Amino acid sequence: MSPLRLLPLLAGLTAAALMQTAVAADAYPAKPITMIVPFAAGGPTDAVARSLAEAMRATLGQTVVAENVGGAGATIGAARVAAAPADGYTLLLGHVGLTTAPALYAKLRFDPVKDFAPIGLVADLPMLLLARQDFPASNFQEFAQYARKQPGGITIANAGVGSASHLCSVLLMNAIGAEYQPVPYKGIAPGMTDVLGKRIDAMCVSGYTPGLAVKTFAVTTKVRLAEIPDVPTMQESGLKDFEMGIWHALWAPKGTPQPVIDKLAAAVQAAQADPAFRKRMKDLGTVVMDGQGNPEALRARVVRDTAQWKELLQKAGVKPE
Repeated sequence: MSPLRLLPLLAGLTAAALMQTAVAADAYPAKPITMIVPFAAGGPTDAVARSLAEAMRATLGQTVVAENVGGAGATIGAARVAAAPADGYTLLLGHVGLTTAPALYAKLRFDPVKDFAPIGLVADLPMLLLARQDFPASNFQEFAQYARKQPGGITIANAGVGSASHLCSVLLMNAIGAEYQPVPYKGIAPGMTDVLGKRIDAMCVSGYTPGLAVKTFAVTTKVRLAEIPDVPTMQESGLKDFEMGIWHALWAPKGTPQPVIDKLAAAVQAAQADPAFRKRMKDLGTVVMDGQGNPEALRARVVRDTAQWKELLQKAGVKPE
């Protein structure tokens, strides 16, 4: 058959394929959706995922089931979603850690920018800068000045390389231009125990726990937290444009049809406006990311943060494993 005769046939096949995709997207979702959570059950990301899954059900008309697939710094669960069929029935509810993976793992099975279809940002868990109760500073400016003057730097606890507490300390100390000694622990709790025991100088933590015998110098969000209105933001304390939170977002596998992505984004936005979901997020100490539950906002955030963390972690001497 000549090329000219093939053209109408190819055009017909293309039109048929597009029509089939449109019909499938129009019927979506026709069965329950699995939301992969790349962390163990019971943590803050798990709580965000299960709250979001419940809130999205009303808009989608189907059950959204959260499934925990933890391990290897959240990369096992993320890799499963990256390799899943691009039909909208397997989603990833992850956080900022996805953008640090390329700088932390030498043999990563996915690219956070290229291998996922962004749906939208969901909620942001703020970080707090805490210090031992007898730390010789009364505010953030004095903390920064003291940290710069210490030979070898102050000690800062973290919950392991690549954890949110580690990332926060890397970003913070780079911003104030101070050296420091990172002290990794197997989780937040043992690190906080040593800060409370005055054996470690400081730590970045997520969420606010009242009654702790520590000094709280600043929050990492753009606005102050309602629970602790007297604690200033990093920006108010002199770090222009400083923002570090454990933002959570929803992705689908690369190649998921745009109409399906649009339906999922609409469901995220409806969830963000739902009073019950907002209350659950407030109870978690999490800020709903209003106006950012869309693919464009998430895509821009992933591109920016992936490049930023690669540069910062390399500068901090962190090498991919």
